[in-house]
Amino acid sequence: MKFFRDILLIFCLATFLGCGASSSEEENKSQNVAHKSKSDSGAKGSAGAGGTDAHGHDHEKLAKELGLAEQGKSKGNLGFIHAYIASLSVIIVSELGDKTFFIAAIMAMRHSRCTVFTGALAALGLMTVLSAVLGFATTIIPRFVTYYVSTGLFAIFGLRMLKEGYNMSPDEGAEEYEEVQAEIKAKEDEMMKEDLVTEDIETGIIKVKRRKIFGLVSKVFLEAFTLTFLAEWGDRSQIATIILGAREDGFRDVMGVIIGGTMGHALCTGLAVMGGKLIAQRISVRTVTIAGGVVFLLFAITSLFIDPDAM
Repeated sequence: MKFFRDILLIFCLATFLGCGASSSEEENKSQNVAHKSKSDSGAKGSAGAGGTDAHGHDHEKLAKELGLAEQGKSKGNLGFIHAYIASLSVIIVSELGDKTFFIAAIMAMRHSRCTVFTGALAALGLMTVLSAVLGFATTIIPRFVTYYVSTGLFAIFGLRMLKEGYNMSPDEGAEEYEEVQAEIKAKEDEMMKEDLVTEDIETGIIKVKRRKIFGLVSKVFLEAFTLTFLAEWGDRSQIATIILGAREDGFRDVMGVIIGGTMGHALCTGLAVMGGKLIAQRISVRTVTIAGGVVFLLFAITSLFIDPDAM
């Protein structure tokens, strides 16, 4: 469990640094405005009675700018935290018991856990960044439009997941587990044919030398990356990340989506890699699907009571 714990610590630290960087940027802006106001106040001239100094600076305007800066700081932090929590929650309920979860669990039983975890998370992290940026690209559309359209999509997602969970067989997880296991076995059998097989002349021992792409990336890493990336493409969690990216108004908020989503993927993939077959076969996909539907609906309902411009 030490490896999983270290991964959690790294991502928690990354999250903390991300929040700190955002806060520091806003604090610097506020301090600059405050410093400007103070320096202008010290340079008052004979015309100061009219609300301006000798240089013609309007102190009321500067005070207003300072107030707006403080308000923007509070609004920015709220947007980042909201995006982070929303992305983290949605990814967890979408990925537990998902195909990518089973891929990581099965491969970790056959290969190095660290290599499988790194390859899978690299694919999921890349997909998260691409999806969030793609969603953010829709900001050319008026914010209130993307906000309420995404809210409606969340509601549809939630209702659909509840319906799927209600009609789902209790053995759904076991069936998908077996399907993924067969797919991975076929993939690895194909890879084995490409390995270099040599025989030691003196001892007669047959050695299998596994090739590495460009001498750095192992086939296990590439397999974990490829299978995970293809399984994630068009998946529910990818679409949800695109929607979350479209809801946000600013680069900082999109970073909240990316960090939260990557953290959620790290938690689920780490759980799959460390728990392997035991956890994969004990997870009730039906229960997780219903819980995911409830989470999506909660986000849709709460969004109706939040002003888009307040985030």
